Amino acid sequence: MQINGITVKFASPEDAKYAELIVKLIYESALQRGTGIAKRTPEYIAQKITSGKSVVALHGDKLVGFSYIESWGHGDFVATSGLIVDPEYRHLGLAGAIKTKTFELARLRFPFAKLFSITTSLPVMKLNSRMGYKPVTFSELTDDEEFWQGCQGCKNYDILQRNNRRMCLCTGMLFDPKQPLPADKRANPYMIKVRNRIKRLLHLKK
Repeated sequence: MQINGITVKFASPEDAKYAELIVKLIYESALQRGTGIAKRTPEYIAQKITSGKSVVALHGDKLVGFSYIESWGHGDFVATSGLIVDPEYRHLGLAGAIKTKTFELARLRFPFAKLFSITTSLPVMKLNSRMGYKPVTFSELTDDEEFWQGCQGCKNYDILQRNNRRMCLCTGMLFDPKQPLPADKRANPYMIKVRNRIKRLLHLKK
């Protein structure tokens, strides 16, 4: 896939050299949004790259975007995570291209798995909605303890704990290959954010 000379592709083992830069971009993106994000190490990212579970966007030899997948619950669920675009390359449609390629990778590697995403990013919610994801409660996502332990690096982890893992600032979204949604029934991401905010306010008042 090519966009303005930028190649979006399944990562190959030699792309592991970008692991430190990817970690830096993920962290800086979270700071800019003022939201929490589970911290990842260069070793963790490199492992995703070498095991064929990631997508990179390259402008020549320069890495300008990334995302990866991870399976949970013995392969019943697959999370798409870590979507980032270099700030200098935003507004080119790269995020959508990376998300589409990551979705393709997940469907190829785990064709029968439910795909899910938890995010505070409105653009990511919009991309997910276009692909047929729908907003769900956290109880409909994987119950794999290792996945939820990965949230410990997020600054909002205490909110997740206080709510007994029922809700947080992130929105959970799920794509079930057995129940794809028609285009006209896909959720409006703006309404998703409004509903989540109302739910949190009502919960805090209890």
